[in-house]
Amino acid sequence: MTKDLFLQGMSRAACTVSLVTTDGPAGRGGATVSTLTSVSADGVRPSLLVCMHHLSHAAGAVHRNRVFCVNILREEHAELSDVFAGRSQVHSDKKFEYANWHTFKTGSPILSDALVAFDCELKSEMQYGTHWIFIGEVADLKLSKPGLPLLYANHSYGIPATL
Repeated sequence: MTKDLFLQGMSRAACTVSLVTTDGPAGRGGATVSTLTSVSADGVRPSLLVCMHHLSHAAGAVHRNRVFCVNILREEHAELSDVFAGRSQVHSDKKFEYANWHTFKTGSPILSDALVAFDCELKSEMQYGTHWIFIGEVADLKLSKPGLPLLYANHSYGIPATL
């Protein structure tokens, strides 16, 4: 099996698109991710897992700040996703200017109109290959008005059909 074949296969898996953001002593950072999963709803607080490329500024900031927020994007956030993924002409220092933000418990930026935002404290991490795996405990959560999540599959954005 080759890397290209693996990437082609993974491109067929539809994923929810999120922005992982952080702020603290290491500064503010944010990146688009398509790897998010629940780890556990049991215990003192629920937990979730995200993966971020090890060379991204945002991953380094999450590692040092020890906090992050997972902002699940809505169907109308494709352009914002591209800004945070570095696929636009927007300089990385300006990307937070393209949306409205506030904070909750951890101080990480929360997208005002995210479908849902999970404000997390970093509890575990490991680097595997080219990615950091971050596990956070949810310190706070913001549910927004109902809507459809932005999905990514086959190298393009989409939305789910009504189930």
